[in-house]
Amino acid sequence: MTALSGASGPVEAGQRGETRIADRVVAKIAAQAAKEAVDTPPDDAATPRATVTVHRDTARVRVSLELGYPGDIGRQCGAVRRRVTERVKALAGMEVPEVAVQVERLHPSGASLAAQGRIR
Repeated sequence: MTALSGASGPVEAGQRGETRIADRVVAKIAAQAAKEAVDTPPDDAATPRATVTVHRDTARVRVSLELGYPGDIGRQCGAVRRRVTERVKALAGMEVPEVAVQVERLHPSGASLAAQGRIR
């Protein structure tokens, strides 16, 4: 058995490599977290999408999604921000100082429209 050249013992911390997580991986984590955070997504809603900018161990996230209406939109957006922050930190080990939530479309509930007399 031959020893590797230059490998005489444990490698110093400054000499080791680093693990880098691709932006697209963090974006997938964020999109899935946003999907989990929405109360009851409308049946015909598109899957949430996320774009991410990673700098070292910090990720800035933008999530686009569709929500049901009527509903507490502010509360749902807050839940998305919290869930995305928690999941990205837990799974990617990154701080998330900013999560911008963009509501692309509101889907009216058929039951609420019928109750208001808008469906004939």
